[in-house]
Amino acid sequence: MTVAPNEVQRAAAIDCGTNSIRLLIADIDDSGALTDVERMMTVVRLGEGVDTTGEFSSAALERTFAAVDDYAARIARHGAERVRFVATSASRDVSNREELLTGVTERLRAVAPDFAGPEVIDGNEEASLSFAGAAGVLDWEALLADRPDGKVLVVDLGGGSTEFVLGTAAGAEHSVSTNMGCVRFTERHLHSDPPEQAEIDAARAEVRRILDGLSLPLEETRAVVGVAGTVTTITAHALSLTEYDPARINGARLPVRAVIEAAEDLLHADRSTRAQLGFMHPGRVDVIGAGSLIWAAILEHLAETTDGAVASAVTSEHDILDGIALSVVGTQGTETAP
Repeated sequence: MTVAPNEVQRAAAIDCGTNSIRLLIADIDDSGALTDVERMMTVVRLGEGVDTTGEFSSAALERTFAAVDDYAARIARHGAERVRFVATSASRDVSNREELLTGVTERLRAVAPDFAGPEVIDGNEEASLSFAGAAGVLDWEALLADRPDGKVLVVDLGGGSTEFVLGTAAGAEHSVSTNMGCVRFTERHLHSDPPEQAEIDAARAEVRRILDGLSLPLEETRAVVGVAGTVTTITAHALSLTEYDPARINGARLPVRAVIEAAEDLLHADRSTRAQLGFMHPGRVDVIGAGSLIWAAILEHLAETTDGAVASAVTSEHDILDGIALSVVGTQGTETAP
């Protein structure tokens, strides 16, 4: 559906990931300008145990359905005209996904009769939506001030997968999705509190193997933008925030070394120390160590691959959720208002 000239539509986007499920209700005009009505996140750990069992647990489904019930009520209250529900990594890996899809359909059609049903998207579409959500609000001129012909790498580090998208202001050019994420690698590698060095070494070795095998021309990267909860949490720590502040986190540009130091600090901290950090979401305490390890390794790899051209990292609060909302009304985002 394409928005008519000067028309504003209220859309609801739901991103159902491995660790969290998120809702964005927004007003979008025909230029692609997106204005938040409500944005929220609930940690449901849908992908708990999926890497081992290959299926959703009953408890994980119950937590997810409870969140969807809440989101459905909010969608009804705000009168969103169109709804899109997207499920990503964990939902791609399981044998009982129909239980999730059926439960979501029943709950959302109760408030949005025209709801087409939840979608389990592949890694390429996930990467494309992440790029659209982040790229639409980037200051491309400032980001590539010294290298106007350079390309930007958007990295969406999730619970079960990490997407890499390389492109320019004109759009994405190359993308790849990998099976590494903060929940998957916590369950696979980091079992001690704090993690033992042997566990860290094994996790880093797997991350390096994945990064070395990426089919992307990373040497063309001149700026990197990280999105999603792991990256924003590490950024909050690097900024020494005492509480989570989206206004300070969004658009923050920090030296790679400072981000890596913050990530290493979170990786080596024990659970009680992480839990006491004012910016730390309770649902991220158990998995931020693995997420930190992955983000630090990515930044180190980029610095090496680009021979130091990538010396800083930008954090964006706008990601796949924004991309989903924009796709609902068939627009390509150009700006986002808080």
